[in-house]
Amino acid sequence: MSVTTNRPVSARGWLTKVPAITATFWVIKVLSTTIGETFADYLAVNVGLGPIVTDAIMFVLLATALVVQLRTRRYTPWIYWLCVVLVSIFGTQVTDLFTDTLGVPLAVSTLVFSVLLAVVFAIWYRQERTLAITSINTPRREGFYWAAILTTFALGTAAGDFATEALNLGFRNGALIFGSLLVATWIAFRLGAGQVLTFWIAYVITRPLGASLGDLLTQDKDLGGLALGASTTSLLFLVAIVVLVVREQMLVSRHGVVDKGAGPHGGHRQDRAWAGAAALAVAVAGFGLSMAHGSRSATDTQADVTQNTVTAGASGPAAARAVHPTTKLGNLSRFAVIVTDVKTKVTANDLVAAKTRVKDLEVAWDDAEAGLKPRDATRWHQLDDEIDAVLTALRAAHPVQADCASAVAGLMTTLNTFDGV
Repeated sequence: MSVTTNRPVSARGWLTKVPAITATFWVIKVLSTTIGETFADYLAVNVGLGPIVTDAIMFVLLATALVVQLRTRRYTPWIYWLCVVLVSIFGTQVTDLFTDTLGVPLAVSTLVFSVLLAVVFAIWYRQERTLAITSINTPRREGFYWAAILTTFALGTAAGDFATEALNLGFRNGALIFGSLLVATWIAFRLGAGQVLTFWIAYVITRPLGASLGDLLTQDKDLGGLALGASTTSLLFLVAIVVLVVREQMLVSRHGVVDKGAGPHGGHRQDRAWAGAAALAVAVAGFGLSMAHGSRSATDTQADVTQNTVTAGASGPAAARAVHPTTKLGNLSRFAVIVTDVKTKVTANDLVAAKTRVKDLEVAWDDAEAGLKPRDATRWHQLDDEIDAVLTALRAAHPVQADCASAVAGLMTTLNTFDGV
């Protein structure tokens, strides 16, 4: 596979439509991956749009952005990276749709997207005789490029989740492993491996790497994270992306198509300095905010548990909570507290209040997924299904108290059985 091609440009006046592959490129790519995942989850869970509505909104936004991108005739940083962020969101949602809604195993999704990416590459190479991103200078080549980008995001999501869940990696080990794979890919490139091959391998790897880094920042401290939360993490990453993209846009506006490997305006050394500064700023700000934010005190946590203890058949301050550490999920008290409140409201036949309260359970459970799921995927899935049953019962068009009570009781029993305090 050659890096360059001598085929004539079919669209008159077109210039390259993608950025130079430098340190800035990879930093923005990793940061945009995290924003894509956290923003999609925020819309689907926190805002309450659900996966189907979120998918529809993201599809419309992505289609609109791609139309603008395809109508440009040269690399325009703000629209290019907007497309990448939206592709990240939509690619993640496609994989989640397969896994969560359709019940397709992650192993199958990984295989399907791998085959699909191979098909895209095969057709692209057959038509253009190159897969080099330095030759994205015709409408057809750009179409192949964005098809490959979308597929790599979906594949990276599926493969990353599969590796994390199947191997019980967790986000900290995942960040180390995927980061090491990325470094190994760079070393292979420096030792003479093909530019095209190493680029696309790295592009897939940065998806699970970005997700692992995002989880490291967002997850609670008792799960091994820094407890920044999805909103703070997304805002932090977005600021870094905006700074780097604005710089790119200024360089392009002033000097046309910028070759960041030459000249005083965008040399490799200056580019690495900007990329390194952005990464360092994110790291320092993340750790600083984590230290300032702190975690809930043991006294407050114990007070909540004391006031909201749960057993398979009873709840309230007087109920002695049984502990059955049959899983590696750890302390599930935070969820038990919410379920206790929901049960109390359902028992009082206040289903409207129960429906409102159960939203807190949905958000808390989704936020903790990256930390809990790798510990015991089988038990996590069982609890996830039972939480879905509670949500379905309470959110029915005409909820029935008996159905809601049964679903909540089943969830409480499982929570007690699985709690590994």
